[in-house]
Amino acid sequence: MRTENVRYLELLNRLRKGQSTIEDCKLLCTWVIGTPNLQASLQQKSWKEAPILVFRNALRTQINNRAVLNKAMEMKVRPIICLTQDYVKGTRIEDSQLRKAILELPENKTEHLPGYLPLVPGMPVLLTENIATELRLFNGTRGIFRQLVYDELSDDIQFDKTVLPKHTKFITQPQYALAEFSSCKLDSELKFDIKELLPETLSQIAKVAKRTTKIPIKRKTLPLIPAYNITTHKSQGQTLNKIVVDLVTPPGSVEVASVYVPLSRVKRLDDLLIVRSFEFSSLQVKLSAAQAEELNRLNTIAKNTRKRFPSIL
Repeated sequence: MRTENVRYLELLNRLRKGQSTIEDCKLLCTWVIGTPNLQASLQQKSWKEAPILVFRNALRTQINNRAVLNKAMEMKVRPIICLTQDYVKGTRIEDSQLRKAILELPENKTEHLPGYLPLVPGMPVLLTENIATELRLFNGTRGIFRQLVYDELSDDIQFDKTVLPKHTKFITQPQYALAEFSSCKLDSELKFDIKELLPETLSQIAKVAKRTTKIPIKRKTLPLIPAYNITTHKSQGQTLNKIVVDLVTPPGSVEVASVYVPLSRVKRLDDLLIVRSFEFSSLQVKLSAAQAEELNRLNTIAKNTRKRFPSIL
């Protein structure tokens, strides 16, 4: 990614080396939501569509679920929740209480496969599997969800009515999702059945603790998650038009990449909003000895490459 704003590029270079200055901190603070004279607003259309970058998967899921439900209410359409299909020894789980308990397990217990997938037409999504890398349909690719094709079933689903609207429609037998991916490298219509590209099963194993017994659960789900909100880890390698970030890091060890990755997803400072005030210490994380050594190695390679090929760089 080529940062277009020189001052912002210099700020990012210092941040990457753990050498941020108080002036860098003051500059970023002028982009905190609620700061006087800040013209950008979350009420503006361009910012309403900007993804929020967070550090934790659990927070990402909660914000995404709420954003999808809000979008459904705004469009005056019935909320749709696509449920995962969970199996024990090849048999689908039918016990309603056990099924509900498994669906509501936190993602750190289910290999980051949430039990509920809220959907609304027009919402941004991320692919969670490498579907066809040669077509740029890989893990992390951003797209737009258009339609869900499913079998009509009348399963009695138990759910928390304090979280989901009473008229929520639950889909227990999804067939496939139609989504638009602008980065997909297709020059013409497909000359083959798209099903040939799809994995036969998109599932992973989760272990559910029940007293002293661990039950292996096989989970099948669509390879999509909402993208109103994404983790900083998932955003790596992406260039985004606009982003909203939180620079207050969660408890635990903090690395240079924790703050550098989200801030470097945009080309201009004008395309950044910061959720709340943060401490200068968030910008002062130092490189480890191994990181510093690797950075010096890459800088040396870059200098030598520019000398060898001055006409093309």
